[in-house]
Amino acid sequence: MAGETNDFQMNKPTVISLLYLASLLGGIPSLIGVILAYVWRKEDGAAWAESHYRYHIRTFWLGFAWAIVGVLLVVVGIGFLILLLIPVWFAVRAVKSLMAAQRNEAIENPTTWLV
Repeated sequence: MAGETNDFQMNKPTVISLLYLASLLGGIPSLIGVILAYVWRKEDGAAWAESHYRYHIRTFWLGFAWAIVGVLLVVVGIGFLILLLIPVWFAVRAVKSLMAAQRNEAIENPTTWLV
């Protein structure tokens, strides 16, 4: 199609998505990512990007909350399952945002708890 490019776009939502994916190796990049999402959502004027910032912020805090629940429920065994599923859920949400950010498209439902 005319106007389409195969170049990788290093826009701000993409940077946050990549930080979230890197955090699967260690949690610090996700903290940097959520801080950037809070800062950049006030600076970025692109309407499509606003949904990404909201999505990323919710992803971080929902993941953090589920991690606490998982740790508390380790005693009864189900916590291990929760702690195993959080990184998968986190990665899927980061990839979803990354793919949409490459097309400069908004996240369809940034307030969802699911994917």
